[in-house]
Amino acid sequence: MTNATISIATPADITGATALSALKFITCGSVDDGKSTLIGRLLVDTKAVLQDHLAGVQRQGETDLALLTDGLSAEREQGITIDVAYRYFNTEDRKFIIGDAPGHEQYTRNMVTAASSADAAVVLVDATKLDWKNAALELLPQTRRHSLLCNLLRVPSIVFAVNKLDAVEDSTLAFANISGALRKFATAAGIPVEAIVPVSALKGWNVVEAGHADLPDWCGYSGPTLLQILEQLPGTPAEVDQPFAFPVQWVEKFSSSADTSQGRRVFWGRVATGAVQPGQEIRILPSGQTATVAQVLDHARRPGNVSASHSAGIVLDREVDVSRGDWLLASGNFEAQRELSATVAWLDDEPLVAGRVYWALHGHRWVKAKVKRIVHRLNINTLAEEDATELPPNAIGHVELALQEPIATLPYLQSRSLGALVLVDTASNKTAGAVLVR
Repeated sequence: MTNATISIATPADITGATALSALKFITCGSVDDGKSTLIGRLLVDTKAVLQDHLAGVQRQGETDLALLTDGLSAEREQGITIDVAYRYFNTEDRKFIIGDAPGHEQYTRNMVTAASSADAAVVLVDATKLDWKNAALELLPQTRRHSLLCNLLRVPSIVFAVNKLDAVEDSTLAFANISGALRKFATAAGIPVEAIVPVSALKGWNVVEAGHADLPDWCGYSGPTLLQILEQLPGTPAEVDQPFAFPVQWVEKFSSSADTSQGRRVFWGRVATGAVQPGQEIRILPSGQTATVAQVLDHARRPGNVSASHSAGIVLDREVDVSRGDWLLASGNFEAQRELSATVAWLDDEPLVAGRVYWALHGHRWVKAKVKRIVHRLNINTLAEEDATELPPNAIGHVELALQEPIATLPYLQSRSLGALVLVDTASNKTAGAVLVR
């Protein structure tokens, strides 16, 4: 494992801000750690909730902040988060998109879905559930699992928020011991942590406002609030430094009188990596044919160059067989493969065993994938890779896959776009696993 870099932001780092992009972040962690309450607190204290909406989440005269995100009837009845709920708010310095991920182990797949596109993750830790008086305390398994998954999914920034410190006898000792355990775990797992911050989501301490009136240095912490940290986190950079790759999502046919494409088809989608411009040589996968880019249109159909993370319409210099699911790739930069070594976050209710065949989705292309071998299973408690013959639900492991057709990939550490696949059960059509190319 590589060493983690843990840097706690200081007030000097939190200067007034600048043209930062909207930050998409998720809250995750174990069951009942206060994730929904924290988001409710952020919405209320940043004045992002209307009074009539706030009045609708009153229970016995008290405001239940968790109900601001738990919108499903089953969530309100059971008092748990089941699906990912997205909410929006903004401050003077930045706009935010929040995903409230469920903490229950059986809904890990929902959390993985939210984390795969997040710019940051706030992992909540409930101080009242831990042996906080013990400097060698053990973290909860789901805290470890969610932190590992966020790191595997390359969430750019991970923040630990130690919650419910208002409910312990000695908040300073509790925060010191819990933050020490988090640092130890993060270093062993190779997880770079942006900050560790004490909060009380229920009372609002250190979420939007620093500490509280009576204890400005609450928990012995004098750093920035959680919101101040979030305001300064970087967004996910577009993968412009990689070779050009473009998954075709839609094929549009124009008449020669209606468009400058002179009757040729326009291939629409979002540029995954690199950039595209007229005159560029490309190769089409899976056919292997080559062509030259004749015209590039942006999302508003204006001619010009388009780079990664932006939508584009591409017209080729000649008619070739291209349909939804095909990839347009920079010539000479990708070698298609039919066998992959990958890390899998297993999400199905049935265990993963060698020999099973699944549908694999890469971009917009579906191919059959057979599990050749299960190499290792990650023990989330010891972080050791152990020999295994199967992966149970919510396990993380290393597997080898054989594909029916070759695909062009890059290691996930190099590209989130080209290094990720989704496995789908061929019978039930349920999402079975998240695949990260090693």
